[in-house]
Amino acid sequence: MRLLTHNMLSSNIKGVTNGFPLGIVVEKVIEKPVEMNPDFLKNMFTKIEWKALVDASRSMGYADLPDQADSSMLDSVDFLQRFHHALLELHLEEGTLVCPETGRKFPVNKGIPNMLLHEDEV
Repeated sequence: MRLLTHNMLSSNIKGVTNGFPLGIVVEKVIEKPVEMNPDFLKNMFTKIEWKALVDASRSMGYADLPDQADSSMLDSVDFLQRFHHALLELHLEEGTLVCPETGRKFPVNKGIPNMLLHEDEV
């Protein structure tokens, strides 16, 4: 699961008001090289919750993103490369996503998060 996906996921358990961002418990992270597309990154920047991306990337062992970012940084090739790496090349292969409000754990197996809810959570 890429951090791009993680940044768009939230817990949809009935009654949960604070289901984002999901915590990450890492068992296995892999890096999959992807060709960088600066235009894609520039368009995605405004859609990304930056703090959630930074926290998620750090939980996966990547600490090269700045704590804060603004659109002026999109002119820096170095910044774009770091953003690209965190967003698209880091993959949570095995682990768990954790609801910040309830602590409910959602498994991630072979890079696929299982966000199915139990009957009593719908």
